[in-house]
Amino acid sequence: MDKTSKYVLFVMGVSGSGKSTIGKLLATALDYPFFDGDNFHPDYNIKKMASGKPLNDKDRYEWLLTLNELAKNHVAKGAVIACSALKESYRDLLQKNIDTKVHYIYLKGSFEEVLERLQERKGHYMPQELLQSQFEALSPPKNAIVVDIKEQPQKIVDTILIALEK
Repeated sequence: MDKTSKYVLFVMGVSGSGKSTIGKLLATALDYPFFDGDNFHPDYNIKKMASGKPLNDKDRYEWLLTLNELAKNHVAKGAVIACSALKESYRDLLQKNIDTKVHYIYLKGSFEEVLERLQERKGHYMPQELLQSQFEALSPPKNAIVVDIKEQPQKIVDTILIALEK
């Protein structure tokens, strides 16, 4: 990554893969602002997920457009945005009109690894019962920095930073 250029980095993966943890550390390392995409969901999406119902494409559409606007507003100074970005069509919306300034970091893990993390997590509206629906919707990105969630968070960030420099 050119030191003078700024990018919007979407840290993506299923719920529980570590998007917020890695995103915050990465943003600190790059001196970029961090935004957790979960904080931009409309109330009805949160209520739907909290009730154990998975979101569909229609539910996600406005949310993805909101995150695209957020990304466009931060292209000049850079940003790290944590967002599941499960499908290619979602990623197309996220990078609309800024695609050359976007990088995806895919936090890859198995169902079992992520389920174990979700079972330990407290205070999040996303119930672990919805994890299967996220894996079913997931279409791994073709052009992304892929990191294994088994590593320690700082090692994951170091791997991402090295990949961004290439």
